[in-house]
Amino acid sequence: MNSARIGVAGANGAFGSKHLDALSQIENVQVVAAMATTLEKANAVADKYSIPYRFDSYDEMLELAELDAVILATPTQIHAEQGLKAMTAGKHVLIEIPMADTLADSEALVEKQKQTGLVAMAGHVRRFNPSHQWIHNQILAGELSIQQMDIQTYFFRRTNMNAKGEPRSWTDHLLWHHACHSIDLFRYQTGEDVTEVHAIQGPVHPDLGIAMDMAILMKTGSGKLCTLSLSFNNHGPLGSYFRYICDKGTYIASYDDLFDGHNNQIDVSGVDVSLNGIELINREFVSAILEDREPNSSLQQCLPAMKVMHEIERKMTP
Repeated sequence: MNSARIGVAGANGAFGSKHLDALSQIENVQVVAAMATTLEKANAVADKYSIPYRFDSYDEMLELAELDAVILATPTQIHAEQGLKAMTAGKHVLIEIPMADTLADSEALVEKQKQTGLVAMAGHVRRFNPSHQWIHNQILAGELSIQQMDIQTYFFRRTNMNAKGEPRSWTDHLLWHHACHSIDLFRYQTGEDVTEVHAIQGPVHPDLGIAMDMAILMKTGSGKLCTLSLSFNNHGPLGSYFRYICDKGTYIASYDDLFDGHNNQIDVSGVDVSLNGIELINREFVSAILEDREPNSSLQQCLPAMKVMHEIERKMTP
């Protein structure tokens, strides 16, 4: 196989567009299919990116012979079903975070990947952001050891809108979506499993049916700590901020940017071939398909984070 032929489900959404922009920068890729909830939306996206096949049915897209792999930028609640269908159809799959919203469904996805041998990834893009890669490389080289991570994930989302300011057909979730990034990153950067976790949440929104504020504390076997604060009530700068308190310095990462503890920016331009984390995770997906290997951020690698979230949910459920 000289190139990977990819279809994007949820192509018209906020993250579908980000994936299509990223794929346009990658060699050895053909985006052959765009799927959306209506054919009108699929056609609009496909026309913009010159994609030959357009679908308003996910099942019909999977029947396309000229398709090797799919990227799922679809609602969380159908990730597991669509991921299982993709692998059953013999398609490699990259599932936007989270891979599922229950541990049982996550385990089913991992089992299906083992049965098929296909490339199956979860969209844990923090592993690929150059800022976090820089920290990871320092850890692997023995230059840094994390003592504590303090993470703030803040949005203002009191109505059901997506990142493009458009109404969502599904409801976002602080734990199963946003905390998922950070729990996996904490495990990935420390190289250790979470052995102790505590969590509390604020009141449930009367219309959205989800907690709008949440606090999570985690500890590894060697005593590394993580404090994670999440809110959909934040009036102010939006996004996630990661403070790495290490044995040799403090570092603050915000998406693809990195600063030291005194707010001096660190040049991460040489860490990888791009400064765009979405492009880098897509590059890993394509490379793993073409090289027939397990990717970084495989479903198997990310399953422990799902187990931690399952434990958090269990503790917070009345």
